[in-house]
Amino acid sequence: MIEEKKEMKEKKPKIPRQQMPEQDPHKRARNFQEVTYGFTEDLSSTEALRCIQCKNPLCIDGCPVTINIREFIKKIKEGDILGAAKVIKKSNLFPAICGRVCPQEDQCEAVCVVGKKGEPVAIGRLERYVADYEAEHGTFEMPEMLPKTGKKVAIVGSGPAGLSCAGDLIKMGYDVTIFEALHKAGGVLVYGIPEFRLPKLIVKRELDYLEKLGVEIRLNHIIGKIRTVDELMQRDGYHAVFLANGAGLPQFMNIPGENLNGVYSSNEFLTRSNLMKAYQFPEYDTPIKRFKNVAVIGGGNTAMDSVRTALRLGADNAYIIYRRSRDEMPARKEEIHHAEHEGVKFILLTAPVRVIGNEKGWVTGLECVKMELGEPDATGRRRPVPIKGSEFIMNLDAIIVAIGTNANPLVAQTTPGLELSKWGYIIVDDEKTCRTSKKGVFAGGDIVTGGATVILAMGAGRKAAKSIDEYLKTV
Repeated sequence: MIEEKKEMKEKKPKIPRQQMPEQDPHKRARNFQEVTYGFTEDLSSTEALRCIQCKNPLCIDGCPVTINIREFIKKIKEGDILGAAKVIKKSNLFPAICGRVCPQEDQCEAVCVVGKKGEPVAIGRLERYVADYEAEHGTFEMPEMLPKTGKKVAIVGSGPAGLSCAGDLIKMGYDVTIFEALHKAGGVLVYGIPEFRLPKLIVKRELDYLEKLGVEIRLNHIIGKIRTVDELMQRDGYHAVFLANGAGLPQFMNIPGENLNGVYSSNEFLTRSNLMKAYQFPEYDTPIKRFKNVAVIGGGNTAMDSVRTALRLGADNAYIIYRRSRDEMPARKEEIHHAEHEGVKFILLTAPVRVIGNEKGWVTGLECVKMELGEPDATGRRRPVPIKGSEFIMNLDAIIVAIGTNANPLVAQTTPGLELSKWGYIIVDDEKTCRTSKKGVFAGGDIVTGGATVILAMGAGRKAAKSIDEYLKTV
């Protein structure tokens, strides 16, 4: 009998990873509606059964904000979805955002024990399901709030790091004010990530939650112009400042013809489309030229966002030009997969040489050169080397440069005593403390690390909040 039970157990079929429904590629390539639909109740409950409730859940360590993943999935198994939401929100106030845009495959899911002999549990998709369920069926509940300390903190920037820091500090009893330079809060969540990946209503929903907790958000406030960091502390009475102003200064290729009309930075292109709703012109009065043959230079997530946006704005041909091979592309595999299915053409091992234009100053083409991979560079990836005589010309009317960003110098230039790296990023003594060289000033997110992921910025915000709390208890 024992042997029979053992045999039955061994023959029990494993539950495959559940696939998330999504729009038909041909239809979604011409609209800005969300690509993926999210898990249904049945899909989420089935996927949750794949979690084996490890005694030592490595997935928690793999999460930059240390969500108790084992516990929230257990709640899903029990049918307590609102309870699962409470578990998540102890560590992450923005699960609907993270469930959509975080690279779970490189973090929590990468160390999932189930994934060692098969596909990992779809932790990110379950997180998204829980967040969306709570939004539809839950009601606002004030979390545990510590008594007011009488001290206040200024946060510069309303991107993921700033929002995460604000959420923790307000619960610790501090008065928190976020200063945002743009006319909408959310940072890269609203100006950088397109509607089809992260609907703006979801970002607004999470921002509304913060404001219900008591966080004040001041828009159109450019710190370094209307106020300096010193003035925030000395004139306005803030006891600490957290700099989370991101890295929004675009990089360019420095090749001939780059100043021609029709050459955009990915920042400008995506900001026009996302933040200023150019894709809904003329309903929103932000015109954006509809190009027919568009090339995006780069291989990261921002490049994928740009090329897929260009396609939705009416491009007949949308290309990714990347100087390495597909294996080296830093973009999420899911985003590359979606782009390919939508009709984006990938021109790999290719680098731009010069932009070609007409007598009116508009782009008409791009000269490129074929590359081959040589020895590894400082990043560990093989360095691309030009192949002599392989130059060719592409006929284009727009080029979008998505090769990275630098630190915006405004805050640093107006803050004496703030130590910077040679690239202009703010130096902190330790990424766990986020303390800068200036007393009472902390920094985290892309302004410290350079361009990174949403969840890593949120993790930095949480670390900064803890460090600010420890600091303010001593002054």
